[in-house]
Amino acid sequence: VLIDLKGKSAMADTMIVAVSRAAMEQIVAQDHRLARQIGEANSPKLQVRFAPAWLSWLPVVWGDYWVIDLDPAYQLVAVSEPRQEYLWILARSPRPDAAAVEALLGRLAGKGFDLTRLERTRQSP
Repeated sequence: VLIDLKGKSAMADTMIVAVSRAAMEQIVAQDHRLARQIGEANSPKLQVRFAPAWLSWLPVVWGDYWVIDLDPAYQLVAVSEPRQEYLWILARSPRPDAAAVEALLGRLAGKGFDLTRLERTRQSP
């Protein structure tokens, strides 16, 4: 996670694979108990489970994770949910290109996100 609006996501390492369509299909196909795609075949909307598999039947264990922006080079992705209360920017690298990050932040501001609430997550070397 490069930037996190409210807190750290336990699924951050897994969600990084949502950067490409093929990777998103892989995560859904490999373990329906972990993430499931919502909507049409080209939908960027996932629901992710944060509880043991035996609780999967409960709707409250599933959280919405929608890919809302993807940079052209497939190095950064912005993930949110329907109410725009949470926002994560995920990167393939711990130190993504600064210009690409700024461009993504500009697009997110244009979509109505309050960027003053963003907190950068420390990255290990």
